[in-house]
Amino acid sequence: MRLLLVEDDNHVAAALSAILARHGFDVTHARSGEEALQALVPESAGFGVVLLDLGLPDQDGYEVCGKIRKRTSTPVIMVTARSDVRSRIHGLNLGADDYVVKPYDTGELLARIHAVSRRTAHEEQDSGGETALRLGPVLIELPTRQVSVDGSVVQLTRKEFDLLALLAQRPGVVFRREQIISEVWRTSWEGTGRTLEVHVASLRSKLRMPALIETVRGVGYRLVAPAA
Repeated sequence: MRLLLVEDDNHVAAALSAILARHGFDVTHARSGEEALQALVPESAGFGVVLLDLGLPDQDGYEVCGKIRKRTSTPVIMVTARSDVRSRIHGLNLGADDYVVKPYDTGELLARIHAVSRRTAHEEQDSGGETALRLGPVLIELPTRQVSVDGSVVQLTRKEFDLLALLAQRPGVVFRREQIISEVWRTSWEGTGRTLEVHVASLRSKLRMPALIETVRGVGYRLVAPAA
């Protein structure tokens, strides 16, 4: 897999590139936001994942993420020292598919890269013949992966859409955390649990319906269908 590493520290980039290369990645190193954006044009450049550090010399990493998402559908993993939920939600709202908090374990980073990259192979899953799910004012169009509330389109990341579509298939049914992680992230890795919480919070915020997804303490989540 080709991977675009966006990192301004040459020493960090060299060490990480060597590790990634040993695990079969073909790494391209960009030292700034502008270099990263140029590397991604055209999308046929063929990168499987973008690993984006937020502390860049020319642009804020959040800004770069937003620009990347407008240019390409390539998955983006943010690398950040900001561990608070609000910062993570902001990154997801801009289109990041996942994040890794510094300092990180190399094994964690590799696991997240593989988990994010696997999503492409599963996006076209059979939806059982259904083309749309209607939940009160929320319309989920499965073929186009588009969500709207009262007719207004809501921009979701891939994982946000996958999570919402999974819960919406069986409103009122409690999905265990382990089940959600297995079906949406295609992994049983325990570290994904925190990512699930952030994605749920982001969905509640974007849809402006905090009661839509209910937390079932100690078990998981369920979608509470709103009134039409």
